[in-house]
Amino acid sequence: MPSFEPNKRHLRKLLIYFFNLKKSAAETHRLLVKAYGERNALSERNCREWFQKFKNGEFDVEDKERSGKPKVYEDAELETLLNENLCQTQKEMQKVTCTYIRSDSTSNFISINA
Repeated sequence: MPSFEPNKRHLRKLLIYFFNLKKSAAETHRLLVKAYGERNALSERNCREWFQKFKNGEFDVEDKERSGKPKVYEDAELETLLNENLCQTQKEMQKVTCTYIRSDSTSNFISINA
């Protein structure tokens, strides 16, 4: 039986729901992990950041335009995976599409399987 995998917009709307129920960010994170698993839930830190936005009256859950160079993905399959769930770890993406991933503060490198 297939299970529902939430996207980030769905998760952010749930954050508003739990915020309005006066749940803490930590409790909300635990509930999301219980419902969707660690892989699909937002991190506790991310929940805290969104709760702070809600406390400041900002309830728009859509991504905002950012300045700087846009991210470019050279592999359509990797881009699709990232669009489905931006919360994936590098190890999870590596299992599907990559032979090597290195990420540090100065560079990002992804070697795609041929």
